[in-house]
Amino acid sequence: MVDVARQLFAKNGLENTTMNDIATQSGKGRRTLYTYFKSKEEIYYAVIEGELERLSDKLDEVAARKIRPQDKIIELIYTHLSMIRETVVRNGNLRAEFFRNIWMVEKVRKRFDADEIAIFRRVYAEGKEQGEFDIENIEVVADITHYCIKGLEVPYIYGRLGRGMTNSSSRPLVAKFVYGALGKS
Repeated sequence: MVDVARQLFAKNGLENTTMNDIATQSGKGRRTLYTYFKSKEEIYYAVIEGELERLSDKLDEVAARKIRPQDKIIELIYTHLSMIRETVVRNGNLRAEFFRNIWMVEKVRKRFDADEIAIFRRVYAEGKEQGEFDIENIEVVADITHYCIKGLEVPYIYGRLGRGMTNSSSRPLVAKFVYGALGKS
């Protein structure tokens, strides 16, 4: 039902999709739909949670790779931004709802944000342990990293970040910036 709702929201937008539309398209009765969800907004939250779970799984994959901590940080940054852009582009009309209802999205996003910060903390601790990073306060650096990336989402989605640059041409610049900030020893 959640995937059907996502598809309908992407095609018609949140406002133009009804609970009846979702029930009909999913082959369920309205009563069944209301057993799981009290409102269309609740389904919208479930859609956002599902999208954030996809992103979180990808970030976990990157963090588990057997690569240098510096490279993990760069990969985490690019994975986050590219997955957010892919999610927004894939979801069509839902994209407008995402930006219009940013506070609804933020409410659902709290758990994802905490998980992402925890991933950065682990990778920074790993890099510090290996003598690759000179970081005094891993928690603060992880928080700053997360919120900087989060702040780059909209410009990245709209192609306003590094206009004309590809991921491969921007990667050395991002790496230099990140490595400098981490005080690579």
